[in-house]
Amino acid sequence: MEAAKQRDTVKDQRSFPSGPPLAKLVRRARYAAHQGSRVALYTLHSEAMRRMNIQLKKTLPETPAIKPDGPVPSQRRMLADIVKLFADDLKAAEDGLYPLPSDGTMSPLELLRTSQAFFKDVPKVARRRAEQTHQEINEDGPDFAEALPRYYRQNFHFQTDGWLSEDSARIYDFQVDVLFSGATAAMRRRALVPFARILKRKDQRKLAYLDLACGTGGLLRPALTAFPRLSGIGLDLSEPYLTVAQDRFKSRRASFVTAMAEELPFADNSLDVVSCVFLFHELPPKIRRQVLREVARVLKPSGSLLFVDSLQTGDVPEYDGLLSIFPQLFHEPYYTSYLKEDFTSLAAETGLEQRWMTPAFVSRAVEFVKGS
Repeated sequence: MEAAKQRDTVKDQRSFPSGPPLAKLVRRARYAAHQGSRVALYTLHSEAMRRMNIQLKKTLPETPAIKPDGPVPSQRRMLADIVKLFADDLKAAEDGLYPLPSDGTMSPLELLRTSQAFFKDVPKVARRRAEQTHQEINEDGPDFAEALPRYYRQNFHFQTDGWLSEDSARIYDFQVDVLFSGATAAMRRRALVPFARILKRKDQRKLAYLDLACGTGGLLRPALTAFPRLSGIGLDLSEPYLTVAQDRFKSRRASFVTAMAEELPFADNSLDVVSCVFLFHELPPKIRRQVLREVARVLKPSGSLLFVDSLQTGDVPEYDGLLSIFPQLFHEPYYTSYLKEDFTSLAAETGLEQRWMTPAFVSRAVEFVKGS
């Protein structure tokens, strides 16, 4: 009974084109108000963090000047691109590709606690940035860290505990939304556009789906919510992040596996869809190639890799300078090589053909398809 009600709800949510004009106007107003409030929330946190950092700099070692290598978009241009991202997101919902999203549904108490944890971490991040301290996990991390790959045992973004604590996991999505002005979830959902088209040709109940480097479930959760008969596996190397993912999304249709992306524990030709979000820019070039080979191995013929990651140099030339600033501000040791990586050719070498690519604010969404 409950499953039938859920299917009916999703069906109703996807019936936008035939709805009355007033209902469509109400939905659009509700979407705009919700996303606008998120942008305001995270922009306020960003401004408060900026002011904190100005004060903190007075007591910290001087950092090198930031030098963009290319044009940097104005705040007006970036806001316009966020608006376009939201417009594309809303259109996908109105076209019936997925239900109207409801991002960031934290309770007021959860929001307060997460905000407090975020601001508590700001001075720690500022200190690491000023002192270029980004190897705390490698040098003094938890005992289980020794079994993890060396490239993984770092304080990416100068964040406390790197990927290896539940405290880090519980504020990570909030930190990313502060960086991207509340637009992170909409960027992730670009992967649901080709996913929805795939599911129009397949039975959701029989489709084998893996979300690679799922983190706290930022894509797995909306994918399984959007497609109510789909089951999926979230795979990540961080057990603390998987613990938080399970806490946030309790569903019999979701399972979780701790493993490396370059050594997937799945049989050849066993998966229909593999997705990954913001993974490849944090991998060394050698590991990127291993991961692509593994994805190609486990995908069935005609299976798809749905890839959302940072823009690359030349995707949107007006952003090239901004992209060059990112690794100067944050500990992202493999990002500069990522910017110039030719994924179309790399994927083709493994038998994956690029079928679709679209910029989405500061991200790019791509579909690769394995040859039949």
